[in-house]
Amino acid sequence: MNESRFAHITKVHPCFNEKMHDKVGRIHVPIAPKCNIQCNFCTREINKCEQRPGVASRVMTVDQAVEHVRKVTTEMPIAVVGVAGPGDALFNEETFEFFKRMDEEFPDLIKCMSTNGLLLPEKADEIAALHINTVTVTVNAIDPEIGTQIYSNVYFDKKLYKGEEGFNVLVKNQLEGIKKLAENGVVVKVNSVLIPGVNDKHILDIARKVKEQGASLMNVIPLIPMHKFKDTPKPDCAALSEVRDAVEEIIPVFRACTQCRADAYGVPGKEDKHLDMTPASHF
Repeated sequence: MNESRFAHITKVHPCFNEKMHDKVGRIHVPIAPKCNIQCNFCTREINKCEQRPGVASRVMTVDQAVEHVRKVTTEMPIAVVGVAGPGDALFNEETFEFFKRMDEEFPDLIKCMSTNGLLLPEKADEIAALHINTVTVTVNAIDPEIGTQIYSNVYFDKKLYKGEEGFNVLVKNQLEGIKKLAENGVVVKVNSVLIPGVNDKHILDIARKVKEQGASLMNVIPLIPMHKFKDTPKPDCAALSEVRDAVEEIIPVFRACTQCRADAYGVPGKEDKHLDMTPASHF
């Protein structure tokens, strides 16, 4: 990343800086179970086995999450605390209560969240006020013809939207929200799931648009075949690299993502753990 005004944050964030990915730890606290959209590749689960987004061993209360942070920060080098699900961070009020507590008790930790972006326009100011430094927004399409293949429904303002109408609500809010976050000084990374035969030729359009809105970094991640895309093949390494290389001509690309769980903690890809994991010392 070459944006010097964000260097004090990105230089130590393991999910924004590849050089730190195997050196610095982060904590994801699973306090956000509810979600307001249905992605056709996503199934949220409470389990101890699967290693993917949308999964946690359990849902924590805010008090439990704060205590978890206290404990883990005494055990390993932690630079970042984040909320990444297992639902959408912004659709759960516990997220904001938790970050208020973090701001009071752990002001030096980088605060981070992941979101589908539906509620960003109305929550961006509050995000900035809580000193949440980095936000990852998942944007998988900006074209309705493609987006309607990826999303089944969108629940917004107490109404359920489907098809193109739902997608248009979502993408409008995503793009408006990214711009608003960037204007508030929040570092925005955009995640895009590469889905062969659906949006693989569309990722560059997304990259151009989100950069225009103020995103600083992009992370193109491979589809994990599930739900309605269970029969769609995962993109191979060559296809993924080709898209990432092309995107990098437009916006910086993060390449070390491990697509971790909503309750992961530790150093990504090195000493990574999740809640209720049985330690190796048990055997």
